[in-house]
Amino acid sequence: MPLLKEYHVLSLGAGVQSTTVYLLSLDSQLPLFDAAIFADTQEEPEHVYRHLEWLQGLRGAPIYVRTRGKLGDDLLKGLNSTGQRFISIPAYTKPDGLPGTAVGMTRRQCTKEYKTSIIDRTIRREILGLKWRQRWSSDVIVHNYFGISADEAGRARRIEAVVRMHQPNYRPHFPLLDLNWTRADCIRFLEGRVPHQVGRSACVFCPFKSDAEWLRLKRHDPSGWARAVEVDEGLRSPEARKSNRKFDHALYIHRSGRPLAEADLNERQGTLGFLAECEGLCGV
Repeated sequence: MPLLKEYHVLSLGAGVQSTTVYLLSLDSQLPLFDAAIFADTQEEPEHVYRHLEWLQGLRGAPIYVRTRGKLGDDLLKGLNSTGQRFISIPAYTKPDGLPGTAVGMTRRQCTKEYKTSIIDRTIRREILGLKWRQRWSSDVIVHNYFGISADEAGRARRIEAVVRMHQPNYRPHFPLLDLNWTRADCIRFLEGRVPHQVGRSACVFCPFKSDAEWLRLKRHDPSGWARAVEVDEGLRSPEARKSNRKFDHALYIHRSGRPLAEADLNERQGTLGFLAECEGLCGV
């Protein structure tokens, strides 16, 4: 019987939870990772990229930063041209002229296209050295670690279901669930270990932000806020509405169904969360 070849890889979002898992490995409380992979949408807030640089300076497991491209640009190109496939973010929809909040959301494709597929390709080609469409040997196992905390355990169940169906050589691991650690536990763990506050990772225009998060972006990351407003307005540009006929309703990234620049932001609103985000990569 051939010996198993096993690899330990972290899906790194560079937020609170995945940072905790990375440091637990450095502390020898988890297996030493062969790699940590950060799938870069090129649309993260400034604090995520600063924190990522700090992680790279620890000289722990090598961090692979890989990208498919700039998500916002690709999104708007998909809306404005006929030659590029449309990539959908979970934007809010509302018929033109209808008062009140948005009435629905579009299908989410961004996490799969710009996160999970990039991580999977990096594992296959760069870590395992497989060629295009080359089959995995049955004796190669990839232990894939995720920063899912106990307060979002439902995301782990969805990941496990997807992995069992599509990726038989993968073994998903959720060390924070094994420890029964919540996000608050992770924040306490990071205190004294990280010389700065670790924020939540998500694109600057992610529609799952709470009002408090929108306000924090507006106040502390002006370029990120300007980018979010740009993408929000681009979704409703005349060119976009004319060339893209997938949606009959106007698209917004704020749940109110109003332009982000005009939205009434309530600072008391807490985190909306990513409970519907099945791959468990955004927000951690």
